[in-house]
Amino acid sequence: MLPFTIRLRTGVSVYRQLVYAVQKAVVSGQLLPGDRFPSVRNLSQELRINPNTAQKVVRRLVDQGLLEVQPGIGTIVGELPDATPRERSALLEDEVEQVVVEARRLSLTREQLVRAVEDQWERLSEAGNQRKQEED
Repeated sequence: MLPFTIRLRTGVSVYRQLVYAVQKAVVSGQLLPGDRFPSVRNLSQELRINPNTAQKVVRRLVDQGLLEVQPGIGTIVGELPDATPRERSALLEDEVEQVVVEARRLSLTREQLVRAVEDQWERLSEAGNQRKQEED
């Protein structure tokens, strides 16, 4: 089982989707520094992708500093580099695109979409605050 989630979609390269999924898992804390990362072989078998694609993904993530290859240990998650808000926002690119496309399909204006996002943000913030109070 993979230590991150990915839903492969048609129309977007597996390479791009996999790099994105791992980046998001690292930035969100789903994968922590020092966590073991699947081998290229396991990655390709789990996702049923070409081993060359899996190798290319791992190489890209190592180049970005998100993964480290340690001889005798394998591949692990590296220390999270400081990401700018713009870099973190870029990780939402696919989801934001889907929301904008759906909003346009529903003939919503930009202002209506922004308001819907703000409303949802508030609902989730309130739910999170309630959950935190219940735990205390």
